[in-house]
Amino acid sequence: MALNPRANVPLKDSWNLSAMYPSSASWEEHRLTLEGTLENLEQFRGRLSESSSTLLKAVETYLTTARGLEKLYSYASMKSDEDTADSPNLGRLEQASNLYARFSTAASFLTPELVAIPQNRFDELIAEPTLAPYRRMLGDIVRYRNHTLTQSEESLLAQGAEVFSACAKVFSQLNNADLRFPETTIDGVTTEITHGNYSLLLKNRDRTVREDVYKKYTGEFHRHKNTITATLSGNIKKEIYLSRARKHPSALAAALFPDNVPVSVYESLIAAVTEGLPALHRYYEIRKRALKLPEQRLFDTLLPLVGDVKLPHTYTEACNAVLDSLTPLGEEYCNTLRRGLCEERWVDVYENQGKRSGAYSGGCYDSYPYMLLNHQDDDVNSVFTLAHEAGHSMHSYFSIQNQPYQDHNYTIFVAEVASTFNEELLLDHLKHKYRDNPQVLLFLINHQIDEIKGTLFRQTMFAEFEKRVHEIVEANNPLTVEVLQEEYSLLLRKYFGPAVTFVPEDWIECLRIPHFYYGFYVYKYATGISAALALSQTVLHGGEAERNRYLSFLKSGASKHPIEQLRDAGVDMESSVPVVSAMKFFAKLVDELDRLIG
Repeated sequence: MALNPRANVPLKDSWNLSAMYPSSASWEEHRLTLEGTLENLEQFRGRLSESSSTLLKAVETYLTTARGLEKLYSYASMKSDEDTADSPNLGRLEQASNLYARFSTAASFLTPELVAIPQNRFDELIAEPTLAPYRRMLGDIVRYRNHTLTQSEESLLAQGAEVFSACAKVFSQLNNADLRFPETTIDGVTTEITHGNYSLLLKNRDRTVREDVYKKYTGEFHRHKNTITATLSGNIKKEIYLSRARKHPSALAAALFPDNVPVSVYESLIAAVTEGLPALHRYYEIRKRALKLPEQRLFDTLLPLVGDVKLPHTYTEACNAVLDSLTPLGEEYCNTLRRGLCEERWVDVYENQGKRSGAYSGGCYDSYPYMLLNHQDDDVNSVFTLAHEAGHSMHSYFSIQNQPYQDHNYTIFVAEVASTFNEELLLDHLKHKYRDNPQVLLFLINHQIDEIKGTLFRQTMFAEFEKRVHEIVEANNPLTVEVLQEEYSLLLRKYFGPAVTFVPEDWIECLRIPHFYYGFYVYKYATGISAALALSQTVLHGGEAERNRYLSFLKSGASKHPIEQLRDAGVDMESSVPVVSAMKFFAKLVDELDRLIG
């Protein structure tokens, strides 16, 4: 069925961006107003230590403009996502991006000047009561004092930004533009293999299709293995260079510093997951037996154990299912979300011509916490996507309602907690609803296992790989194709266990992971799901006190560092307990799966 042009999308299925700007003319009026404020910060250059009142005015001037620009950019970005081919939308996005870049340049003196203020003088300045609302923000900036260079050195590093990003850009261009994958034939129909359909094709019930797709897809990476090894090695060297330039003990320590996360958290995650690997190995043994595979290869590991289970949900039905599943969070949470989904039009629901793919939660401090979806009525995964994005949006809603602008924007470390938490409550709800339907229940448990497998075990394997290869380069050893093959092959056997058979070529997977260019990012998925599992079980089996602690976490925004926020919610990520608990929960699911399969 042909997709609707954007102009034909029913109002009820579109998000209400007019709540931000009634018209494009009002957006343009705001843009021109902000344009005239870019020079307002210049009056404070060289004067931040002058007095508390001067510092206060500088901070308020900066935040007022930043807040306005965030609204301007958010609207332009979301309008562009409605139809990525629409020229006026693209023009507004370009204007907003340009204004943001010019503002960043105008404000670039603030951080170096703040960290240059001696600590005793800084303490005197922020002791003034009028600066109390900004102490957390300012203190977080000066926390970088020991890792900030002189102005001339900082200028040199800033000028090298494009050079430093070169390896990542080369990989991105190669991966997204230049790689060309062969076609495969399924039931007589020729299909081009792409990044987008690769995982879906590996779920085909025909093993010859899976093997053909796997060999053709990975073959492209084998053909470019020397080039991609060079880009990965170069990117790692860049991260190590910058960490040393800024006087961090390692690239890992430098990457964790912004969130104030100790290296021990990263190491504890790997250790705890390693202890829990027997349950994962058992899952792969059950899969091999249930699927009657002579040998289980990497291309077999995405195949669902249950085929032909359909749980269709229209968007309205999906909203009802999600809202029903979230009742343990209380009336305030559910009534607010219901209002957003059903009355205030927070959500852009269905796919249309030119609309951005995927899903996200967006918006800003001065808007609804919008959601972009591409809902499919016949795909139960769309229900989980709605629950996931609603978790983000409600996190944003509570943060904005309870925190000032400078303290509302929570970090990535905690962002995935709220979204995964909602998915777990939805799974619990659906498992209860279909408890008397063994086939659907088996499907749901398999789905839950695979989500934990992909988010906790898999991302920890990636995290351990990142740690190993950085340590190799930090020890001044070369990162060659042979070294990568050896290191990644060891990790594949460690994490998948004896029920999966590997061939030497399987190591190539490590060259196709874009997240390896983000600098120790993937571990946050693993810690996030560990915290979410712990908190969801606490809320499901607890009472009002447990619910209120979780809601307080959602309301805390960025008022504390993420480790402190989660500790207040009842999860101590500096201990191994949350990850160990997640391992035990996973093992129970595997037991239940084995029982249902029989």
